Amino acid sequence: METIEYHPRRDQLVYTFGGSAPVLRIKPGTALRLWSEDAFNNALTSVDDVSGEKVDLRFVNPQTGPFHVEGAEPGDTLALHIVDLTPARSYGASATIPFFGGLTSTDRTAFLQDPLPDTTWIYHVDSVRGTVGFQARFGDFEVALPLEPMLGTVGVAPPGGEVRSSLVPERFGGNMDAPDVRAGTTVYLGVNVEGALFSIGDGHYRQGEGEACGTAVEGAMNSTIIVELIKGGAPAWPRLETDAQWMAVGSSRPMEDSWRIGQLEMVRWFGELFGLHQLDAYQLLTQTALAPIANAVDANYSVVVKAAKQLFPEAHAYSGMHADLRQRGAQLI
Repeated sequence: METIEYHPRRDQLVYTFGGSAPVLRIKPGTALRLWSEDAFNNALTSVDDVSGEKVDLRFVNPQTGPFHVEGAEPGDTLALHIVDLTPARSYGASATIPFFGGLTSTDRTAFLQDPLPDTTWIYHVDSVRGTVGFQARFGDFEVALPLEPMLGTVGVAPPGGEVRSSLVPERFGGNMDAPDVRAGTTVYLGVNVEGALFSIGDGHYRQGEGEACGTAVEGAMNSTIIVELIKGGAPAWPRLETDAQWMAVGSSRPMEDSWRIGQLEMVRWFGELFGLHQLDAYQLLTQTALAPIANAVDANYSVVVKAAKQLFPEAHAYSGMHADLRQRGAQLI
């Protein structure tokens, strides 16, 4: 398996999906070892740093990429298997940002109240214990939390020549902030343009479902990813597969539309997996699905709809692509 390492310079980072020339051309089957910057562009390194003074909103959620996948055409399915995610720094940052987050007034949901204080938390990584340390800013409480690295953003170029901010999740993927996008997960994305032009970024050292305050434990990340291409069969919305679950991600506003999108995509997937009529798939999904909130704070909200694979042991998505990629990935660790 060909392995390529890529560590972008700061001037090579991009802040959109679409609109940027590819940094590399790669063949399907290639393994990539990538470095990505944190969502704040490393602007918050101390509790004395606050977003209003340090963070340039033109340059947040920097992406590593895009990468041109040879042979990828509109209508194909890009499979990205995450082999490993490892923090690239000894600390991560989180913050409450004025008029941003799930439990405050925003630019869209406006109330007659002052913004929450612009406050920064720094989490220190203990790589030996595999933890990140929370320290209260307004008291003496401390707790060591398990490291659970994930990628907040993974996506391809949108269709129709669109250029979308790296803060936005949509059918092309993007800033989904789904904790399930972690090591051991295969992400399936529909290809919209020649070469797919995918990128990754927004590493999180851990994040709860919903990302309530709007920021996770944001940190630079070392990622190992295998890139594969499936001709045809493009999903309408992002799909995820782990050893235990199939998942579909819907991103929209209001949140019930995100839920509906994820449910519909799973109905479609059940139809493909089991050869079911749409209404039978709908009924089966109703009795088996879970639907956690991935994020309730981004430009669009994201909901992940999950189905347990143990209920359907005879079914294999994409001809067993995930299991094959898991085996290949074991060679890289």
